[in-house]
Amino acid sequence: MKLNRIKHAGIVLLGFLMAACQKGDLLSNPNVANENSSIPVSLLLNHLTWSMYRGGGVVEKSTNAVGEEPFGQVGRWNQYTVSTNAYYRGTNAYAFSNTATAYDLVRYVNQMEAKAEVQLGTVNNAYTALGRFFRAYSFVWLTQRVGDIPASEAGDPTKLTPKFDTQKEVYRRSLQLLDEANTIMALAIKPNAATDNSSTLVGGDIYGLTYLQWQKVINSYKLRVLISLSKRADDNADLNIKQQFADILNNPVKYPVLTGNADNLSFKYNATVNKFIYNPDETYNLFENMGKTYLDLTTANQDPRTFIASTPAPAELSGGKPVSDFTAYVGGSTALSQSTLSANDAQGKYSYVNYKRYFATFTGPDPAILIGYPELCFNLAEGINRGWASGSAATWYQNGIKASLSGYGLTEGQSYDIGDVKGQTKGTVTIKIGAFLNHPNVVYKGDNADGLKQILQQKYVAFFENSGWEAFYNWRRTGVPDFANNGPGINPAGIIPIRWQYPVEEQNSNGANYKAAIAAQYGGNDDVNQKMWLIK
Repeated sequence: MKLNRIKHAGIVLLGFLMAACQKGDLLSNPNVANENSSIPVSLLLNHLTWSMYRGGGVVEKSTNAVGEEPFGQVGRWNQYTVSTNAYYRGTNAYAFSNTATAYDLVRYVNQMEAKAEVQLGTVNNAYTALGRFFRAYSFVWLTQRVGDIPASEAGDPTKLTPKFDTQKEVYRRSLQLLDEANTIMALAIKPNAATDNSSTLVGGDIYGLTYLQWQKVINSYKLRVLISLSKRADDNADLNIKQQFADILNNPVKYPVLTGNADNLSFKYNATVNKFIYNPDETYNLFENMGKTYLDLTTANQDPRTFIASTPAPAELSGGKPVSDFTAYVGGSTALSQSTLSANDAQGKYSYVNYKRYFATFTGPDPAILIGYPELCFNLAEGINRGWASGSAATWYQNGIKASLSGYGLTEGQSYDIGDVKGQTKGTVTIKIGAFLNHPNVVYKGDNADGLKQILQQKYVAFFENSGWEAFYNWRRTGVPDFANNGPGINPAGIIPIRWQYPVEEQNSNGANYKAAIAAQYGGNDDVNQKMWLIK
């Protein structure tokens, strides 16, 4: 977590530079970068974009890090799936303890910004803009997990014990960084009338976005951050949360945002190095059941995404229900103990993850979305519903649902094959998008509490196995949807924790500031059940 030992020499980039030893009079290894080496700035961005996908930092080297890719532990904590076998699928319990950090991003940003200015001859370049974005991303990633963190002094090699900034100040700083990122990217796109880089790909970006698409991502992410501050929007006028939200919505020229799924920040899989998490090599899909929280929503609304995500429960099929019957799709409750879930699964009571869709190829059915257009639509709908800006919340709500459906390739009247846990076809359904959109539970109920609940529910459905922790954070902030809670499957305490403990490294190396931060926020107890400023 601490950034007081950043080493400017010997930056090692996976697959490009190799660490080596020297002994006696052996010549220096020519494959090793020294302090004066000119590392292409694109390689530094390559590391940053990969680390972002892997969970905010270098997961393999971070204590207690949890990857944020689809169908992992985060998916179980978002209650999209449940494990019925700890050996093959891990546990469902919310065992939050000492968090990892995302400060690896800041280390590389320091290098990227310095190299970019030298190599490109200006600070108004795409890499400087993305440096601002990644700084903000790393600070928000950690503060929303623990509370106050080092931010203003983070990355300064002269600060051996960086001070903790209040969570409010971290958010103020992060929002400013995102505004700077937008301004700099605009200059990089069109610094003069003769130059326009809007359609140019940014070198080193594993997501393959253009300059303009990255600018859209930056502003769409800022809207995510602003919405996450909804509980503090009325009692912190100096943060200007509502006005910043309205400024983005009302000025698309200055603040372009995602305009469709083609603009999504998403990770694309391949059949060789970066295979989809589930693929034909996987043989233990039997132990991954669908979550009750998700299926209760989709089946109650006759949502065709039910068929996309899951299989019918075997006991429901053997009982005579057709594959088109939404009541044949049943999820397991995370609140139940894993042994109970396993026993129920053995009786065929639960649906499974759709084998035909998610296990059939090495490249997966879709890229993994980190920041997507459906979420943007729901964030805009939520802000308008809350009165932060003028506009039609109903339109953005509908846009979000339609974008999610489109992302799965669903169309009205489409014939869709339904399989079982092994991928054997059991029948066919007809996709009925119109009936779903006109369902009484789905038709927007207005700019009121009921309408807000609909927006949040549909955002949760659209987050299925994408966008990392966002489904959990939205539940923590709003209580929507109704997460399974208060049961033996949650953890020994029986309740879902709402924060993580600070990293062990911070406690050991920055102890005085850590203790002061815990005293100021949580009465001296680094307790996972205490509320941080963000959600009070």
